[in-house]
Amino acid sequence: MTYLIIISDALPCTSSHGLVDAERTMHHERISNTLRIIVVLLRRLFIATLVALGILLFYLWYVLLSPFGYETPENLPPISEGEHQVFVYGTLRYGLIRWLVYDRWGNPQQANLSGYRRDELDLEEVPGAQVKGFILKVDASELKQLDRYERLGIRYKRERIKIDDDISVWVYLRR
Repeated sequence: MTYLIIISDALPCTSSHGLVDAERTMHHERISNTLRIIVVLLRRLFIATLVALGILLFYLWYVLLSPFGYETPENLPPISEGEHQVFVYGTLRYGLIRWLVYDRWGNPQQANLSGYRRDELDLEEVPGAQVKGFILKVDASELKQLDRYERLGIRYKRERIKIDDDISVWVYLRR
């Protein structure tokens, strides 16, 4: 035993506790490096999300509110003053969209349009079919904003149609 002690004292080895401490230190360094990588990736993801959100908000502003990107075609008749009723069957059914388009939620009434069927973003005449939607009551300024949102004269045309209650309303139809 004395011989072993002499040899162990002569070698510069660490005890078994020293090896465990070194392994722990390396393990902590690996965890620390992994956490740093995760933090960097989360920062990049956050920045990418902010950029995407900014692009989305710019697009919504450009499409819905900006004075750019849409000019009312010259061949459209002028909008008369007073209240207008508009039958909506798509995105304008949702209060948030209406608020973005013409600055208020409104108080829409449920309505049905007989003789038409919804075909994605359009209506097509189909005997016996029915489309559920809402009637919005808007003034001339709000109707102009709806025309802009629907890209009147470019993407849609606005026509007068009678709904089930024999009420004459405007409706946007694909061109």
